[in-house]
Amino acid sequence: MHRMPFAVLLAAATGLGGWWTPRAVRLDPAPTLAAAQAADAGAGPAGLPPSPWLQGDPADSLYRAAREALNRRDYRDAADLFASLPGRFPRSGYVPDAYYWQAFALYRLGGEARLRDALAALRVQSERFPEASTRGDARALEQRIQGELARRGDSEAAEEVAEAAAEAAEAAEAVREAGETPDGCDEDDTKLAALNALIHMDADRAQPILKRVLARRDGGSTCLRRKAVFLVAQGGGDGVERILLDAARSDPDREVREQAVFWLSQVGGPGAVGALDSILRTSKDPGVQEKAVFALSQHGSPEAQRALRGYAERADLSADLREKAVFWIGQSGGAEDAQFLRGLFGRLKDEELRKKILFSLSQMGGQESDRWLLGVARDRQQPLEIRKQALFWAGQGGAAMADLVGLYGTMDDRAMREQLIFVYSQREEPAAVDKLLDIARRDPDAEMRKKALFWLGQSEDPRAAKALQEIIEQP
Repeated sequence: MHRMPFAVLLAAATGLGGWWTPRAVRLDPAPTLAAAQAADAGAGPAGLPPSPWLQGDPADSLYRAAREALNRRDYRDAADLFASLPGRFPRSGYVPDAYYWQAFALYRLGGEARLRDALAALRVQSERFPEASTRGDARALEQRIQGELARRGDSEAAEEVAEAAAEAAEAAEAVREAGETPDGCDEDDTKLAALNALIHMDADRAQPILKRVLARRDGGSTCLRRKAVFLVAQGGGDGVERILLDAARSDPDREVREQAVFWLSQVGGPGAVGALDSILRTSKDPGVQEKAVFALSQHGSPEAQRALRGYAERADLSADLREKAVFWIGQSGGAEDAQFLRGLFGRLKDEELRKKILFSLSQMGGQESDRWLLGVARDRQQPLEIRKQALFWAGQGGAAMADLVGLYGTMDDRAMREQLIFVYSQREEPAAVDKLLDIARRDPDAEMRKKALFWLGQSEDPRAAKALQEIIEQP
C-alpha cells in the first residue's frame, strides 16, 4: 500500500492546504491584503451562531450575550459565556450547540491549553448530543485542532491525524472560503464607479473628495468608505498617513478601521510607523491592534522592527498581542531579531509566549538558532513541554541530523525519546530512517519500538517497507 508523508496526511485531514510543509512554515514577507484576509477567513466555520430562536428559553439572554461576544471577536468572553451555559441552564435547548461554539472560540484564541479545552468540549458534545445541529462542523473543527496540536509537536495528536487521514490522503486540498461582498455593496453602483475613477486623478484633487467620503458616518456610506480607504492609500500624497490614522481610530465600521491600519503599512511615508504606534497605544479594538502589529511587520524599516521588539517586551499588553509581535519578528530572518528573541526567552514566564519564541526562531533558521533550540531541549531545568517544543522546532528548522541522532541515547525521559522518534519521522534524510530502524529493532523499551514502527509505516523509504516485512515474517 502506498503511504503518504505525514505532512500530506495532515493537510488532507485538517484542510490546511499547501502552506504546511514538513520542514517549516514560511510566509511571504509581504503578503497582499487579499491573502491576509483569505487566511483569516479560512480559520473558522461557514457561519456564526444563529440568531436566538427559542423564545422563553431560560438561557436565551445568556446565549444572546455569548453570540454577541463571538460576533465582535471577543473570543475570551464568548468562550466563558458559552461554557457557563450548560452548567447554569442544563435543560436549555441551546446547550447542545453551546459546546461547539465554546470550542470554536477557544480555537480562535489559540494556545495549547485552550486547544485541549476545545477538544474536551467537542467530545462532551459528541457523547451527550450526537444529533446536535453543529456536529458536522464540530468534526471538522476537531480535525483542525488536532492538526494545530500536531504542528506544535504533539506526537499523539500527530498519530491521530495520520490515522484519520489515511483513508482521505488523496483528497484535494481544502478550498478556503471566499469573502462575501457586504450587504448593499454592488461593484456596478454609480457611486463606487465614480470612486474607482478617482484613482486616475491627481492626488491633490482626489484627497478632498475622499476625505469627505471618509467623514461620513451613515450606514449607507459603509461600502463607499471601504473603497475610499484603498484609494487614499493608492493615491498617496501629503497627509495620507493622517487620513488613514483618523479612519483607523474613528470609523464606526470594523472593516474600514482594519483596512486603514493595513494600508498604513503600505504607504511607506515617514509618519506611518508613528501612526501605527499611536494606534497600538490608544485603540481598544483587539482586531485593529492585531492589524497594527501586522502592519508594522510589513513596513520593513528599522524603526518598525524596533517598535515590534518593544511590544513583544511589554508585560502590560495582552499575551495575544505579544505573541503576534513575536511571530512577525520571527518572519524577519535578521540576526539582530534572532538574538533579541533568544534573550527575551530567558526573561519570560508565560509558557505560551515562550513556545511562540521557539517557533519563531525555528523559522529564522541558522546554525546558531538550531544549536540554541537543541540546548533548550537538553535543559532539564526547563518544563517538559518547553523541551518537547524546542526539540520539535529544532527538527523542523533544520538542525543537523547527526545532532538529533546523538540526542537519543542521552535522553533518560521517555517523553523526550518519543518526541525524538516523531522528529526523526519528519526528516527526509536516510539517517533518520536508519535511526528509526535501529530503535524498532533494538530499543529495550517496547513502547518506543512500537512508536518507531508506526512512523516507519508512514515512510516512503523502501528500506522501511522491507524492514517491516522482515519483522512481520520473523518466526
